[in-house]
Amino acid sequence: MFEKAYIPFGGYYSSPFCRWQGSFSNQNSIVLGAETAKRWLVSKGWEPSIFDYTFFGITVGQHRWFFGGTWANAIIGAEIPAVNIMQACSTGTTCVYNAAQAIEQGQINTPMCLMVDRCSNGPHTVWPNPDGPGGEVTSENWNLDNFNYDPATGQAMIRTAENVATMAGLTRQQADELALRRYEQYLDSLKDGRAFQKRYMFPVEVKVSRKKSVVVEADEGIIPCTKEGLANLKPVLEGGIHTFGSQTHPADGNAVILVTTKDRAKSMSSDPAISIRVLSYGFSRAKKAYMPAAPVPAAKMALENAGIGIKDVSVIKTHNPFAANDLFFAKEYGIDLNSFNNYGSSLIFGHPQAPTVPRLIIEGIEEAVIRGGGYVLIAGCAAGDTAAALVMKVQ
Repeated sequence: MFEKAYIPFGGYYSSPFCRWQGSFSNQNSIVLGAETAKRWLVSKGWEPSIFDYTFFGITVGQHRWFFGGTWANAIIGAEIPAVNIMQACSTGTTCVYNAAQAIEQGQINTPMCLMVDRCSNGPHTVWPNPDGPGGEVTSENWNLDNFNYDPATGQAMIRTAENVATMAGLTRQQADELALRRYEQYLDSLKDGRAFQKRYMFPVEVKVSRKKSVVVEADEGIIPCTKEGLANLKPVLEGGIHTFGSQTHPADGNAVILVTTKDRAKSMSSDPAISIRVLSYGFSRAKKAYMPAAPVPAAKMALENAGIGIKDVSVIKTHNPFAANDLFFAKEYGIDLNSFNNYGSSLIFGHPQAPTVPRLIIEGIEEAVIRGGGYVLIAGCAAGDTAAALVMKVQ
């Protein structure tokens, strides 16, 4: 359990998420994320000099990403070191974990976790292969090839979801009902002029030419869900329960979460009466090709490390790339499917990878504040049949 790591209330933001090939599709995610973070710091009245380290999360290669976080820091104006962290969908969770660990050890006072990614226009990587026929190179489509093939199992990610569905006896009807419920929850974040989203979402300025910029203030590419529309979709895999309506979509975006000491968090908080403590972290790896099952043991570890049980938790947010994730999680923990992922989840607002879980963390904090405090559990799977989880306490 962590004792010393805190997140300032309001010491975070998430950009809107844009469905791939949308408004962020031609922007280098490192540059876009750093420039957005710089504008956000100005809006808070904070100088970059307050930070002493950056945990930089990124999973999709970008031009000049060799320098990664140090380049982002240079754009922001923070002359500090950085480490690049890549753990697929769990990247953001692990950035916050590493920041909390550094605070706990007393080595770093105020690290910034900056997570960026762009699934749009992913790189096509080429490696020399002298042994190939005629010296033919080895190549890879960074996103699509890896979505469709885990070299450890030979299975696509959608297949791991169907494996869990079969194992747990999940049905197409359950998947459709879950997708519709998650869409309805997302609609709650849009009520009253997007009041909930405006608590944390920071607009992004996109340069479309040397003289023209546009501002993206809200999510792009969210497809409305209806019971009839979901029922009319065909399964992605023959005999499966998942359609394109009950799985997430690739997206682009960025996010920042600050982690610091208790006193510094209080001084930086937009409401010093609100305390957000990072309590614990959990991790796991499911059996091969059963990725959506991995969040269950990861959450169990995080809860045990925090000294609480699932019934003690006020807010649960999950990264749910497939309906099977939440169906299995709810079944294993014996909880109501309708009781978690209020205000949205990645199933609906999309999956830009590194920033995905940070948005869930931020939404979980904000929901807990609205509820008057409590424990917050964040859990989600990641490529390679792995998962990570985080527990926070909001007072």
